[in-house]
Amino acid sequence: MNFRENAMAVLHYEPFEKLPVVSFGYWGETVQKWAEEGHITREEADDYCRYGDNGAGDNAIMRKLGFDFNWNSCVGMQTDLFPHFELKTLEERPDGSRIIRDENGLITLVKPGVVSIPAEIGTTLTDREVWERDYLPRLQFSMERVPLDLAEKLRSDEGRELPIGLHCGSLMGRVRDLLGVEQMSYLTVDDPDLLEEIVDTMDTLCYDCVKAMLETGAKFDYAHFWEDICFKNGPLVVPSFFEETVGPHYKRITDLLLSYGVDVVSVDCDGWIDRLVPIWLENGVNTMFPIEVGGFIPCPDHRIAPDAKFENVQYYCDKLQNLKL
Repeated sequence: MNFRENAMAVLHYEPFEKLPVVSFGYWGETVQKWAEEGHITREEADDYCRYGDNGAGDNAIMRKLGFDFNWNSCVGMQTDLFPHFELKTLEERPDGSRIIRDENGLITLVKPGVVSIPAEIGTTLTDREVWERDYLPRLQFSMERVPLDLAEKLRSDEGRELPIGLHCGSLMGRVRDLLGVEQMSYLTVDDPDLLEEIVDTMDTLCYDCVKAMLETGAKFDYAHFWEDICFKNGPLVVPSFFEETVGPHYKRITDLLLSYGVDVVSVDCDGWIDRLVPIWLENGVNTMFPIEVGGFIPCPDHRIAPDAKFENVQYYCDKLQNLKL
């Protein structure tokens, strides 16, 4: 059995020959540090930073570490703002920090030397007028959003050795990216109709993109969503709103996927997701990332951070490669 066959057998609770040793990529700072330490070449690190997962640099790094493949082998579509806003510096401060408007229109504080997620301090999406003028036109479907060149290459899965997923976008996480947590929370109470309209617009766009890609005849082994709408104490969105407004959009898309034979549907959401898990399960999502029980494939808990030692990751891969089940 090849990697694809083994992975899909595990996720379908079927017999398998070998548990795949799966990667989910690294922070850019991580691979640059490993290059400085001599574990990988500068070219490999630069290629990874430029092209990301499943490029030549990533494949070379995986071979040196001992990973079989990167789980993020997904074909994506343009399921959000198109075009994005222009990245713009709004203020430069004496300490070197900057206030910027990012590509999503979110206002963030970027501090020098800090490689974590920037602190959000505001949003461009402040009211319905801004929504209808600056955002709604950027969230309309067109075939430009669908990578037809990749679709053509995936019309046959004969001889495929790695599982290929269809990235179906984000039904709530990208809403958070546009609004910020604070504004999203305010809208839940101050203007729930606007928040529901934003969700419906973005989620309908995701459905239209998924439908267009599947209609090309491209074949996928699994589907994947990204959310990141929880933190250590629970959801960043009211679960009842998620169930009533977002749940039906999940069901619509997962039913579509199932009609094309895609029966493994995963969601990537950080934080304490327990209160949202039943809603996902009820609406066709059956695989939780980065946690899972039953049909289970081990994977580093998200992208490997800069404090990780190269030899420790090699040790982890070696132990999994030699694991007897």
